[in-house]
Amino acid sequence: MRRTAARAGAHPVVDAPAPEPVAVPEQHAAPAPAAAPAPAPVAQPLRTEFPFELPRGYVDDSGTVHRDGVMRLATARDELIPLRDVRVQENPAYLSVVLLGRVITRLGTLAMVHDGVVENMFASDLAFLQDFYRQVNAEGHTRAAVQCPHCSEPFEVELGGSRLGES
Repeated sequence: MRRTAARAGAHPVVDAPAPEPVAVPEQHAAPAPAAAPAPAPVAQPLRTEFPFELPRGYVDDSGTVHRDGVMRLATARDELIPLRDVRVQENPAYLSVVLLGRVITRLGTLAMVHDGVVENMFASDLAFLQDFYRQVNAEGHTRAAVQCPHCSEPFEVELGGSRLGES
């Protein structure tokens, strides 16, 4: 360090060595990790057919009891066409018989299901099918696929009651 004399009355000036340049590492902003894309929801295929089992069963002409069946979702056409049926126009209660005859696709080993089959069912089976029709078509299916939070095992749960208004 060197001192030099300055003008009179001035304080001595001290020359300090120039600081050596310090290499400063370039700081590049690291790109933020890209967020993992959210998994796309898995589309469930639309379920259009629903199996059922009648409480008593339909008894055909040969005495065979038919209990297991399949009902499909109703279309607007299924609900409109019976309204033109003379039997329905004369007796609106017959609407459910004609409608069920259109949407039941299988019943036991019967070759064909039609309104004549439905009108010869026991009253308890007819009531069951009317309720089942409402559940499937008006309210949607009330079972949901879920997964156990502990073991990840999939299973189904019933979300609603078996009758209107129950939960």
